[in-house]
Amino acid sequence: MAEKTENAGEPIVIKKYANRRLYNTAKSTYVTLDHLAQMVRDGQDFVVNDAKTSEDITRGVLAQIIFEEEAKGQTMLPANFLRQLIRLYGDTLQGFVPGYLEASMETFSRNQEAMREQVRQAFEANPALANFEALARSNMEWFENAMRMFAPFATGMAPKNGGKPARRDVELEELKEQLAAMQAQLAKLVKEN
Repeated sequence: MAEKTENAGEPIVIKKYANRRLYNTAKSTYVTLDHLAQMVRDGQDFVVNDAKTSEDITRGVLAQIIFEEEAKGQTMLPANFLRQLIRLYGDTLQGFVPGYLEASMETFSRNQEAMREQVRQAFEANPALANFEALARSNMEWFENAMRMFAPFATGMAPKNGGKPARRDVELEELKEQLAAMQAQLAKLVKEN
């Protein structure tokens, strides 16, 4: 049974049955979405296949895990971000969004340890808010640079509508506002502790 291998190079195969049950073929046990979420946190790679058709349904199951986490109150996705994401479906830039989001999350992951260290230092020393602000400025600069990377695709797309900002410009400003709001929330958390 090749499916039961847990080699580091091969993802674990999870089968989803018609009754919505998930089966971990590597451990020969049924699992829940919570188990799969923990596997992601532990860095275990897996694919989810429909048991009947063998279709890869991993993305849908991962989205379902996010939905469950959001429903539990573990909110990380602001409503405006979700609206903007929905607006991009069917848009001419839709093809660029997955790569951009993936690159953004990879950069965030690489910087995650430095961010944790900054937060730890902020909690240990009260005047460390300056360090946190420097990190926030750095993140804002990174975000602006990432957005500039997509500027060539947006050129010429601005409507000539009497000086009104293009939809992309409005969406960029909304993203900046959301990032600033998240930074403000983090700063508030630092001040409270």
